[in-house]
Amino acid sequence: MEASAPPLTARLTLLAAAFGAGVCALLTTVGGDARWLAALGREIAARGSVPTGVPYAAVPSTHWVNVPVLGELIFNALQAVGGERGLVLAQVVAVAAALLLLAFDMRRSRVPDAAGAVVLTTVFVAAVPAFLIVRSQLFSLPLYCLLLLLLRSEARAPSRRIWLLVPLTALWSNLHGAVLVGLAVAAIYLLVARLRREPLLALGVLAGSVLGLFVTPALTDTGSYYLGVMRSEAAVRGEGMWAPLSLNSPLDILFVAVAVPLVVLALRSGLQRWEVVCIAALAVVTLHAGRNSVWLALFLGAPAARGLGRLCLQKVSVRPRTVLLCGAAPALLFVTGFAQTPPQTGAGPRVRHEAAVLAAGKPILADGLDAERLALDGQQVWIANPLDAFPRRDQRLYLDWLDARPAGDSLLGTRARVVVVSRGSRAQRRLERNPAFRLVVRDAKSVLYVLKSR
Repeated sequence: MEASAPPLTARLTLLAAAFGAGVCALLTTVGGDARWLAALGREIAARGSVPTGVPYAAVPSTHWVNVPVLGELIFNALQAVGGERGLVLAQVVAVAAALLLLAFDMRRSRVPDAAGAVVLTTVFVAAVPAFLIVRSQLFSLPLYCLLLLLLRSEARAPSRRIWLLVPLTALWSNLHGAVLVGLAVAAIYLLVARLRREPLLALGVLAGSVLGLFVTPALTDTGSYYLGVMRSEAAVRGEGMWAPLSLNSPLDILFVAVAVPLVVLALRSGLQRWEVVCIAALAVVTLHAGRNSVWLALFLGAPAARGLGRLCLQKVSVRPRTVLLCGAAPALLFVTGFAQTPPQTGAGPRVRHEAAVLAAGKPILADGLDAERLALDGQQVWIANPLDAFPRRDQRLYLDWLDARPAGDSLLGTRARVVVVSRGSRAQRRLERNPAFRLVVRDAKSVLYVLKSR
């Protein structure tokens, strides 16, 4: 039978989770790969059906298979009810749920409270970009931690609860593509830890989970969506969110500096074979695309805390009154965070209004974040996220324009007369030197250009 959780309270670990959620409430911003879900969700809600392709973009996308419809509807509801604050609140809830699930996983692993708090804080630092920027992956943060909790519970005491992987995968597939990471981790557990002892059950759960991946509005075409994402031009080039870890990125350097001690501690904790395989696989995909670093950091949490607890911090205790007093700090962070006006990300109202007037219903060329904001305003853009929805040639031209490559200039003029671009970006600096365009208006984040009349 599974060993019961220790009678120790987890005051410090829960306090660390509260601090993490409080920091999110204070510092979270809405990034790219977020508002397009709300824009599509609005279209779905208005039509009562899933539209063909991406209706707010001029580039044809009729071949695209829309899978995360549930996520789009949720983002639309959040945007409609709370605007920017609605999205930020959803991110805070997702991060809080993820940290609490990770804390519970540590407690079930009999981790000393102080060790759990230290490692939980370290994991937050390692994955800080995923926690402080609202993106479509917010759904995956708690679902991934729930998956880890289930797998480690099953590793300690195998049971029929492993079948919960099937509905979990089906729900996750309707929300975000990181379900593939979760499915891979689950598959490693089933094949490495469970197959020899219960082959029929392990293979049955794995087959059911794979089938659950296809329980979406796209049904059998779901696989085309995931292949399109992985074969997108950005993924092939390794650009944007698909960029590999780099020593030129301060956040990547921070992750490596924090992740290496976590790996060392995890290896000292007495890892099971399936956990070692998972860590190796997650390390490889993280090196390939830095966006995957959050999944490695979260996976390392419980075993690293167990390893730290074996070294030290076993008898550290804090009085309840002290914890209660310290709890006022995250509460203050929450209040301060939600009382402040969300920081501007992308083009402000004036730039977007002027762009709409000048475009007069024709497509606007804009970089990722600005394109999503314009799409949410109801404007037509030339191309926007989800970038994998469009033909590879158009993806390539768009990325060339963002990278200020000469090939991207073919988008300007005949295809796009009105352009909105982030201040200081490579595309903006190149456009600034283009004599065919004139600057109309700018704000703190973006600049609006229009083709000069001839």
